[in-house]
Amino acid sequence: MEALLKKLHLESINAGVCTGTNNWMRDDAANVVTSYNPTTGEPIAQVVEATSAQFNGVVETATKAFMKWRDMPAPARGEVVRQLGDALREYKEPLGDLVSLEVGKIRAEGHGEVQEMIDVCDFAVGLSRQLYGMTMGSERPHHRMYEQWHPIGVAGVISAFNFPVAVWAWNAAIAAVCGDTCIWKPSPLAPLTSVAVQHICNKVMADNNLEGIFNLTLGGVDIGEQMINDRRLPLISFTGSIPVGRHVAQTVAGRLGKLILELGGNNAIIVENDADLDMTTRAVVFGAVGTTGQRCTSTRRLLVHKDVVDILTDSLVKAYKQVPMGDPLAEGTLMGPLITEKSVESYFAAIETAKAAGGEVLCGGERREDLGPQFVTPTIIRMSSQLDIVCEETFAPILYIMSYDNLDEAINMHNAVTQGLSSAIFTDSLKKAERFLSATGSDCGIANVNIGTSGAEIGGAFGGEKDTGGGRESGSDSWKAYMRRQTNTINWSKELPLAQGIKFGN
Repeated sequence: MEALLKKLHLESINAGVCTGTNNWMRDDAANVVTSYNPTTGEPIAQVVEATSAQFNGVVETATKAFMKWRDMPAPARGEVVRQLGDALREYKEPLGDLVSLEVGKIRAEGHGEVQEMIDVCDFAVGLSRQLYGMTMGSERPHHRMYEQWHPIGVAGVISAFNFPVAVWAWNAAIAAVCGDTCIWKPSPLAPLTSVAVQHICNKVMADNNLEGIFNLTLGGVDIGEQMINDRRLPLISFTGSIPVGRHVAQTVAGRLGKLILELGGNNAIIVENDADLDMTTRAVVFGAVGTTGQRCTSTRRLLVHKDVVDILTDSLVKAYKQVPMGDPLAEGTLMGPLITEKSVESYFAAIETAKAAGGEVLCGGERREDLGPQFVTPTIIRMSSQLDIVCEETFAPILYIMSYDNLDEAINMHNAVTQGLSSAIFTDSLKKAERFLSATGSDCGIANVNIGTSGAEIGGAFGGEKDTGGGRESGSDSWKAYMRRQTNTINWSKELPLAQGIKFGN
């Protein structure tokens, strides 16, 4: 572990809190927080959280930097982001390993998360030359009307533990090429990965004689409250639970700020009777078991046609019993621990509630203390119908299986939850696939055919509807959330005609 931290220049992690410049700050009034390894329960290192005064200093630094950064040509900003992507390539292995160490993801997923950061940097570099506005025809003669996009200011990013670095990159890389500066408050459960990333950012900024473009502030609820109430942050991007997301939304909307919300998911896969069941099994296992069921896109509900439900269920139970569990950094491991003891308690509480409602536990439902304090077995529960517990999101490897008679029934079941993030159907029928993707099909922000719910490419806009919050990050035209739209009209005549043919005076 010491060698890993050294590779990422984290030997002096106890020295203080990184504030977004190339310096460390220490304040004896600040809280010291310990980062724990969820695999063993042992401490990794301690970090010092920011005080209220330090946070205010970070905002001042980011605001001052914005005044210079917004005036730099977008392709020049893209060049800085390109260098950030190259730096992440250089540190991909140790940073990916640190993700696994701190949040319990298996090594392939930890490295994949860093690759996602690299990919979004590459995407943002191209985007820096494509911040297009539209030209519209004016109804007035000798007038030109068009729109352009300007940087919005300082973007606040509040991320969750389950993607401790990738979600920041989705926001920060796009915001940077748009001309915004960024302040990042990571999850208190994953501070080390954020500090490692900030070190990388600091080096890139220093190489370009810049500071304050990418900023980090460590803290808990108090810093989060200060952040969402600060009018100097016109945009808040929040990833987290639905209840906290509602509070963030109300607070930011109360000051007329802009929001990107990525909240809960309760994602389902519909399996038709013509589906490739071998491929379906593989997709479901990764979707439900990957990241120990702690992705917002994890597969939680499986709606299977009555003709094939028993065959698919047997296949899944067999596969679940063969999932290798253990140290996420060990070769061959496919499932690591839950993030905290509270998560373990939520896992067992959901299972007991499902059993009380008539659910049948087909496999799993056990603790594996021989592997570590927060290891549980991946669980499949057969339900007769979609009861209340199924409609709730439990951040754990629990999969509910239900059957249906026809596709209309399945779609109604699929949409009968408050969340609307990711969805999928497995079928070899073009008609059924198109029905699922139509306006009367899936009500989610992401809808897939013969692909699972978990795992999204950065080129598409990521986000969901309903209680998921309606936010969009990363690809497509998500960049518009980080900018302000301006409509411009230029009169190149010597007359002053009014719109709508209005006549005013002589």
